[in-house]
Amino acid sequence: MPQFAYPVLAVLIWAGNTVVSKAAAGMIDPAAISLYRWSLAALVLTPLCWRVVWRARAAIWAHAGQYATLALLGMVLYQSLAYFAAHATSATNMGVICALMPLLGLLLNALLFSVRPGKLAVLGVAVSLAGVLYLLGQGQPASLWQHGVNRGDGLMLLGTAAYALYGILLRRWQLPLGHWFNLYVQILFSLLALLPLAATATTLSVSHAAAGLVLYAGLASSILAAYCWMQGVAQLGSEQAAIYMNLLPLFTAIMAMFCLGERLASYHWLGGAGILCGVLLVQWPSLRGRPLRLSKA
Repeated sequence: MPQFAYPVLAVLIWAGNTVVSKAAAGMIDPAAISLYRWSLAALVLTPLCWRVVWRARAAIWAHAGQYATLALLGMVLYQSLAYFAAHATSATNMGVICALMPLLGLLLNALLFSVRPGKLAVLGVAVSLAGVLYLLGQGQPASLWQHGVNRGDGLMLLGTAAYALYGILLRRWQLPLGHWFNLYVQILFSLLALLPLAATATTLSVSHAAAGLVLYAGLASSILAAYCWMQGVAQLGSEQAAIYMNLLPLFTAIMAMFCLGERLASYHWLGGAGILCGVLLVQWPSLRGRPLRLSKA
């Protein structure tokens, strides 16, 4: 299999999950699908991971705060907010907003860890911000001053920022286990955090139509996509693999058109192009084969 196939397949699956999130909005409570998704992932991974995790329980307990924080940001906030956002915005908008993740990570690194971006990265942030305002204002950015941001878009922005911080902390913290075992422990912590949220659900029942969506979220998006992404990072490196995430809004828009009947407006094209141009400016050093240089303030 070509090296690029793994990250492309992972992004394709995650784009499908965005469409699934939108489709699930009318079928299953957001708190319910969040709980069932990670319960299913935990059920599949338990036979593979439990013995190693149990033997390493002392080391895990020493990093319990870090595992809990990562679970809260990546599994609880990001995924749950995406399910709630799907009730008030389109899958296309959700996919385009997700493309902001590298830039939000850049901003959070600067604010929280005093990592200063270069001039090209600053320009990329400015270009992407213009694209975001154009998209959220549906082609009329000035209207945001009067009407504010759509609730669904706002929730998706908050969730994307949470996942950007998740990525930063995951790279900075030295967790004691390998990728799969660390993921499994995070899932266990996320289930504890999701129980109170599930108690707020109107109903926890799952219809036959929604069962397939839960299976996709719990197996394809949570496990298969994670495997493909890890393989892509192992073969290409994290910076080169991250470039393929730029395909997410394109894949999402195409799937949403065919599966959900969503239509692309001109502000989707122009706003999305602005966001992606900004992201590519930030990633330009990696595209040319050089790591992005960041300096401590």
